[in-house]
Amino acid sequence: MMSKVMSISHITLYVSNAKQTAINYCFQYGFRPFRYRGLESGDRLQSSHAVINNNVILVFVSPLIHCEDNDHISGHIARHGDAVKDIAFNVNSLDELVPQLRHKSGQDVKQWCESDNNGSVKFSKLLAFGDITHTLIERNDYPKDLFLPGWQSSPLQTVLKNSIWSQLEPIDLRFIDHVAVNQPVGQMSSLVNWYENVLGFQRFWSVDDTIIGTQLSGLRTIFMTNENENIKIPVVEPGPGAKRSQIQEFLDYNYGPGVQHIALYTSDICVTVAKLKLRGVEFLSTPDIYYERLTERLKCDDVVKHEICKLQELRILVDFDENGYLLQIFTKPVDDRPTLFFEIIERHNYNGFGAGNIKALFEAIEAQQILRGNL
Repeated sequence: MMSKVMSISHITLYVSNAKQTAINYCFQYGFRPFRYRGLESGDRLQSSHAVINNNVILVFVSPLIHCEDNDHISGHIARHGDAVKDIAFNVNSLDELVPQLRHKSGQDVKQWCESDNNGSVKFSKLLAFGDITHTLIERNDYPKDLFLPGWQSSPLQTVLKNSIWSQLEPIDLRFIDHVAVNQPVGQMSSLVNWYENVLGFQRFWSVDDTIIGTQLSGLRTIFMTNENENIKIPVVEPGPGAKRSQIQEFLDYNYGPGVQHIALYTSDICVTVAKLKLRGVEFLSTPDIYYERLTERLKCDDVVKHEICKLQELRILVDFDENGYLLQIFTKPVDDRPTLFFEIIERHNYNGFGAGNIKALFEAIEAQQILRGNL
């Protein structure tokens, strides 16, 4: 059996307060408390809260005490703020994959096994770029609803069930569509090569700065995907421009490369965005001129089935070709640092990433950069 990287298992963020972050994501983004690891489960060093929405699992980790074993977490938070640390992948055979990873990456890739009464799971981990790692997980028959060995039911389930949270309408987030990572100028190609050579990914789609950006700023990007295209990772670097681009702003405030945004797929973006706004999620605002131009572009094309007036009301972006279209919208940064944000996306026979919208996105973000004094 040929070893393969098959799908995203979960994304781990190092944060200053895992409990409160988990509660916030449940209230604002519609996640549910899922699993927990901490003092009550025997972990004396770290507190970890996992939240879930369909096939999207986010894990928040915080140090419990100041000690040498937690320095990597505390240092990560000091450098990057609350930020993504790890993108975990499901694989089908670690025994076969790990020797290949050691050879191709040049890293001393470790493999270990964790077990409890429900079964065992094999793990491995390697450094991808900056401080970002990939944990590789071979689950065997371990029950998916129990997440991983050593985790227990989240105590937040009872807390939130008895709160106003239980009265909120559910948010439909189906799976992680893609994860965008930002690189310094000149480092995009080397990371692309790393994903190709080490993990066996392939180039899915690429554009250059001549069509991405505005007169003030731009970007270059290459989209990577695994063999079955369940994992998509746009690798991005700043392009030429007269001012500091949103990519460079991220790199400055993140203190280096990292995960810029996580795109979450929904089956009804209009309903989802309306509900998220009611929960207090802030989205970037697209100017009316965008929709005036969109209406003109669609006069001779009926591929987009949504009403433009509804999309304009919610400030949802549209990209399309002769075969289909996508709808997307971007949140403002989730923390004070202008770094990590989320994308909500709906697809209709369209596998692109909204290249036609990146100029509109840049213009919206540039307006926010001006408010922050960074442009």
